[in-house]
Amino acid sequence: MTNDQAEEAAPLQGRPWLNAYADGVPPVIEPVTETLVDLLAASVQRYGDHVACEFFGAETTYAELGEQVSRAANALRRLGVEAGDRVALILPNCPQHVVAFYAALRLGAIVVEHNPLYTARELRHQFEVHEAVVAIVWDKVADVVAGFPRDVAPAAIVSVSLPDALPWTKRLALRLPIPAARRSREAMTATPSARGLISWAQLVKGRRLPRKWPAPALDDIALLQLTSGTTGTPKAAVLSHRNLRSNAAQGRAWVPGLREGDEVFYAVLPMFHAYGLTLCLTFAVSIGARIVLFPKFDVDMVLTAARTSPPTFLPGVPPIYDALARAATTRKGVDLTSIRFAISGAMSLPVATVARWEEVTGGLLVEGYGMTETSPVALGNPIGPSRRPGTVGVPFPSTEIRVVDPDEPTRDVPVGEPGELLIRGPQVFQGYWHRPDETAAVLLADGWLRTGDIVTVSEDGFVTVIDRVKEIIITGGFNVSPTEVELVLMQHPDVEAAAVVGLPRSSGGEDVVAAVVMREGARFDGGALREFARAHVTAYKVPKRIVELDELPRSQIGKVLRKTVRDRLLEA
Repeated sequence: MTNDQAEEAAPLQGRPWLNAYADGVPPVIEPVTETLVDLLAASVQRYGDHVACEFFGAETTYAELGEQVSRAANALRRLGVEAGDRVALILPNCPQHVVAFYAALRLGAIVVEHNPLYTARELRHQFEVHEAVVAIVWDKVADVVAGFPRDVAPAAIVSVSLPDALPWTKRLALRLPIPAARRSREAMTATPSARGLISWAQLVKGRRLPRKWPAPALDDIALLQLTSGTTGTPKAAVLSHRNLRSNAAQGRAWVPGLREGDEVFYAVLPMFHAYGLTLCLTFAVSIGARIVLFPKFDVDMVLTAARTSPPTFLPGVPPIYDALARAATTRKGVDLTSIRFAISGAMSLPVATVARWEEVTGGLLVEGYGMTETSPVALGNPIGPSRRPGTVGVPFPSTEIRVVDPDEPTRDVPVGEPGELLIRGPQVFQGYWHRPDETAAVLLADGWLRTGDIVTVSEDGFVTVIDRVKEIIITGGFNVSPTEVELVLMQHPDVEAAAVVGLPRSSGGEDVVAAVVMREGARFDGGALREFARAHVTAYKVPKRIVELDELPRSQIGKVLRKTVRDRLLEA
C-alpha cells in the first residue's frame, strides 16, 4: 500500500461496517487516474473480440464499438462540438446510445441525458437549462426537438432509428414472439417530418477521429444528470470523469467473483437514468461485459433473450424482480438460474421479493442506496451471507457517512437514533449546473453531501432509510417533484388548489396521489383531471389517483401541509 493509500485508509479503521464486507472487498479503492474515455479504450484493447453490445440478437464487439465511437466522435467534431459543449442524448437503450455517450466524451464534451418519453414542455425546459449545441435523438421525438424556438433549439439535431442497429434480416422479425415483435416494431420506428434533421446512420460512416485529438482530463465534467435534487426544483447535477470512474471502480470492488470479460449484464434499466447509466454504461464496460440492451423492460423480451444469452448480472428495481420471478414460477421452460448477481435500487426492496427471487434463481438479490448526486451508488448490502434484507446496507469502499441533526447538520446524533444521512467520497458530485446557492445548501464546505434522507444506523453500521426530509416522490425508480404536478393541476380552470404526495405501495416505492379543491360550482372528475395532467407531464408523473377535499390543511403562513394531506389519505 502506498503512503497516499495508507493515509486514505487510516480514517476508515475501526468502522464497524468493514466487518460486514464480503471477502476480498477492500476498505478503499485505488484512486482513479483514468477517464471514462480511457476506461473504454482499455476494454477495447483487452476484450476486442468479445461482444460489447447485443440488441435483439445483433452483436457488436468491443473492437467494433471502439471503431464506431471514433467515427461518431469525428462526425460530432465536424458538426462543431468542442470540449465543454453540451451534447444532449434523448434515446432509449440501444447500441447508438452507447456509441453516442462515449463519442461525446471522447471530444471532451459534456453529455446530458434525457428521458425520451418526456413531453415537449419538459424537454424544452431542460434544454433551456443546459443549452446543448447538438442533440442526438430517437426519431420518434425528433420533431419535438426540431419544434423548439430558435433560442432553445440546438444547432444540429441527429435523428436515430433504432432498427438501423440490426441486420436486415433481424429488422424484419426482431427474433421475438409475434405479439412482442409487433409491439417492438411499432415502438422502435418512426418517420420524422421536420426538415434539417441529420441521419445518425449516415453521420457515422465517415472517417475516424485523429488519434492525437485532445482527450478530456480526469476532473473535466463528463455528465449533466438532470434531477429533482433535494429541494424539488429541476436542476442538473455536475458529475466529473473522476466521479463516474470512481463509482464504476467501487462497484467493481464490491462484487467478489466477477468474471471479467465473461459477465452478461441485462440493461433493462434506462441508461438515461443515473442508476442504469453507471451499472450498464460504465461499470459493465469496465469489466468487458456483454451488455444486452432492451429499449424498455418487457418480460417476454427478457425471457426470449435469456434463451440464447443467459444473464449473469441484473441491475433492477423491485417490480422487475417480481415480474420475472412470477414468470419463472408460472411458465414452463423459464430458467433464470444463470443470474448470480442482482442489485436493486431506486426504491425500497421488500423482503418477500428477495426471498422469492433467490428461490427461483439461486443467486443473490441485494439492495443498495444512492442518488444522482453520488454518481449514483454510495451504499450497498454485502454480496454474501452478511447481507441484511430490509436495510440499504453499508458504505461502499472509500465512502464515509455521518448521521446528523437535520436542523443542525454539524451535530452528529447518537448511534441508533434517526437523523439526516451525510455522505462523503470520490463519487460525490461537483454541484448543480449554474446553481451556486442550491449547491451550497447540500454540499457542505468539508465535502459532505446532505442527502435529505432520514436514516438510522445500527451499531454494526447497517443503514435503514425511514423517512425523507425532502418531499420528492419516488415512483418506478424516478423522482417526481410534487410542486411540478401541483402547478399543472392548478392550470385546470376548475381546480382551485392541489397537493401531491406519495403513498406507499406493497411492492415497494410510491404512487403519485393528488388531493384537489374544486372551484365553486365545478364538478369533480378525477379521470378528466388525470387526462389533463397527462397532456403536460410524462406518464410516471401523472397521479394514479386524484381525490377531492373541501379544503387543504395549511400552515399559519398559508403553505399547504403535504404531510398532513398524506396522513389523511393514508387513513382514508
